[in-house]
Amino acid sequence: EVQLVESGGGLVHPGGSLKLSCAASGFTFSTYAMSWVRRAPGKGLQWVSSIGTGTGSGMMLYTDSVKGRFTISRDNANNMLYLQMDRLEPEDTAVYFCAPRGRLNWRTFNSWGQGTQVTVSS
Repeated sequence: EVQLVESGGGLVHPGGSLKLSCAASGFTFSTYAMSWVRRAPGKGLQWVSSIGTGTGSGMMLYTDSVKGRFTISRDNANNMLYLQMDRLEPEDTAVYFCAPRGRLNWRTFNSWGQGTQVTVSS
């Protein structure tokens, strides 16, 4: 059974930073591309970032609005996915989820975790 536990969210001022974590289990983590998606208040799920498989950083992709501010990474030894978020903006306020899918097929995933709330406000 796929289990995903997101953590690290919180309340931060504009310009601040947070690092999200996703603990994954129930599947062979190292063989899956991984993505972060988010759901802003009153909106649907939005893809944020993806990382490929393999050692090192793998191929990393970002939605335009977070390029240069967010960094995705993974630790295959410990089945962990991360999202370093810098220079946060109020528009980043959302619940963030991770998924064992890549950029093109994240919408096929349907066993979402509880997510972690990120609130950017002054």
